[in-house]
Amino acid sequence: MNDTPEALTETRGGPENGSMLVRRSRRVGGSVRVPGDKSISHRSLILGGMASGQTTVKGFLSSDDCLCTLSAFSRLGVRIMQPDPSSVHMDSPGFAGLMEPDAILDFGNSGTASRLMCGVLSATSFFTVMTGDDSLRKRPMKRVVDPLTAMGARIDGPGEGSRLPLAIRGTSLKGIHYFNTHKSAQVKSAILLAGLNAAGSTTVEEPLQTRDHTERLLPLFGGKVTRDNLRTTVHPGRLTGTLLHVPGDFSSAAFFLALGLLTPASSLTLDGVGLNPTRTGLLRVLEAMEARSLHIVPAGPPDSESEPYGSIHAGFSELRGIDVPPEWIPNIIDEIPILAACAVCARGTTTIRGAAELRVKESDRIRGIVSALSVLGVPFEEFPDGLSIGGLGPEPRLKGGSVDSLNDHRIAMAMAVLGTRLPEGEFLQIRGTDFVSTSFPGFSTLFNQVTE
Repeated sequence: MNDTPEALTETRGGPENGSMLVRRSRRVGGSVRVPGDKSISHRSLILGGMASGQTTVKGFLSSDDCLCTLSAFSRLGVRIMQPDPSSVHMDSPGFAGLMEPDAILDFGNSGTASRLMCGVLSATSFFTVMTGDDSLRKRPMKRVVDPLTAMGARIDGPGEGSRLPLAIRGTSLKGIHYFNTHKSAQVKSAILLAGLNAAGSTTVEEPLQTRDHTERLLPLFGGKVTRDNLRTTVHPGRLTGTLLHVPGDFSSAAFFLALGLLTPASSLTLDGVGLNPTRTGLLRVLEAMEARSLHIVPAGPPDSESEPYGSIHAGFSELRGIDVPPEWIPNIIDEIPILAACAVCARGTTTIRGAAELRVKESDRIRGIVSALSVLGVPFEEFPDGLSIGGLGPEPRLKGGSVDSLNDHRIAMAMAVLGTRLPEGEFLQIRGTDFVSTSFPGFSTLFNQVTE
């Protein structure tokens, strides 16, 4: 729909020199289908690799992160075919038939894959070494190593297993009852996956609901799962391959939702987006911020053993700053960078607290966000566990300049959206953007498709 220069241009290189250049967008419109959900794509591959027989995954996210998981199962002895980027066919010998890899398993930038695979590999009969890129090797692993060790796992690594690389000596595990103080779906999933091949049942109890993709997917593979409010119990048993469809990634869709909400004269529809209530906390926040032109159309009645999906329509809305309740944070943790962009264009102050987890994501996301806001001329206050943002209203007088994404895909995409609200003639350069492909390959193409 563009006869004018593109809103976003991208320069590819390495992590040190890849960059995006963003200008003001006058209007946003059309329909977009974002790539498949990253969390579900990872789990589909993991369960398909553990299951006996054939598994076909449609709507797979062919991102760098998910391809690391795919490569790991290939090294573990699973036959894999990928007839097109969004389809994967796996033929697995089952968990007992997995074999010791002939090389170190490298999970790149993926915290999800590395933590969940700790649970899987702990119950094998062989030795595995896991690592990742510079960023992933700095992220905390002890949160999964400790409960797995309590199950009998033998895991060694720097700082008593607090960081990658990790050496895992597969052994017999026993089921446990674990209270998930980290409020982390990755911790919960790692324990549940280990519990599938442990002696006795394994229960994870949570102080509040985290993402439940693992629990929803397991019954599709024949897994025995019991859910009782905030307790999830798995029972050991054999998994069987299946066919499953991955909906569009809500976390990726969030950038386009914000683009529609923040741009005057906009009308943008997102099709086939996952609407799992443990993932869509941002919709609740935006509703509280008075996003009146946001409409959700579910594809059908949801149930507890499938992933709900549907369409989302976003039009321009004048937002109001709010204090985000801390109990909402776990279900919006990945969306906080784009929420910060929305807060800049709201009237009044938005405060986000209880989000210390942002300090140990792909980057220190609190530092990355406030550093970018400083360049753009946005008032803010930084806290150990969050930040407050002084909203500049629907036509913010932002400054152009150059910001560093800290090689963080979500900061890069959030700043691209915010860059479209610059005054005419101003530009925003976003450095370190090569990692956008870890979650959203083709982001810049879709971005330019809907902006004008």
